[in-house]
Amino acid sequence: MSATTSTTGGITGATTSAARAEGVSKFYGTGDATIAALKDVHVSLDAGRFTAIMGPSGSGKSTLLHLLAGLDRPSAGEVYLGDTQISALGDNALTLLRRDRIGFVFQSFNLLPTMTAAENIVLPIRIAGRTPDEAWVASIVDRLGLTERLGHRPTQLSGGQQQRVAAARALASRPQIVFADEPTGALDSAAGTELLTFLRTAVDELGQTVVMVTHDPNAAAYADRVLFLADGHVVDEMADPTAAAVLDFMKHLGA
Repeated sequence: MSATTSTTGGITGATTSAARAEGVSKFYGTGDATIAALKDVHVSLDAGRFTAIMGPSGSGKSTLLHLLAGLDRPSAGEVYLGDTQISALGDNALTLLRRDRIGFVFQSFNLLPTMTAAENIVLPIRIAGRTPDEAWVASIVDRLGLTERLGHRPTQLSGGQQQRVAAARALASRPQIVFADEPTGALDSAAGTELLTFLRTAVDELGQTVVMVTHDPNAAAYADRVLFLADGHVVDEMADPTAAAVLDFMKHLGA
């Protein structure tokens, strides 16, 4: 079975690329113990769109996200954020790039327990020595329904509220791209829906670019495009996905 092919340029032909991988491979181990997590992957992620990455366990989807986000380095090939080849950057330059141009939302919220929600949201901006854009941050907080919870510490918030604080932190600096790794994995259905709705709104109304790894067809249905990985390769993609269509395709991948 083949997924629906995007009419916006396919896997390697995005109109405006927010991030891309060119001939990227990632190997772990040496000799006979070598494991290929990714094999000669070419992929381009459109700016101003919501892309989901899916595949069976061990397909390489999280590895791909980590490489695109500059959290790991490829064994071969090149990774770009916009026109910047991040795979060629030194450690300090890569750290600054991640801080200044990339937002992260992970399954674990990674909030500092001694800080309030408000302090957690602007922490990366403060660390960078910059002044937060108060109007922008307030608009994000309002969209996420966190205005009344800003003075609370993480232990005083529900899991869904903590993840929304993490999402606000990811967008507070107006990043070039937001990466989300299984962001609904630790949430109940209602909280997951709230977060996904916000990520969709961030793309449609705030002009953000979102790239999300997920195993959930319902979550993938919020995206504009789904990339499917299997055995370290991008094997297909689907434009304008529905949960039913994604689930059907994933069954054929053995997920």
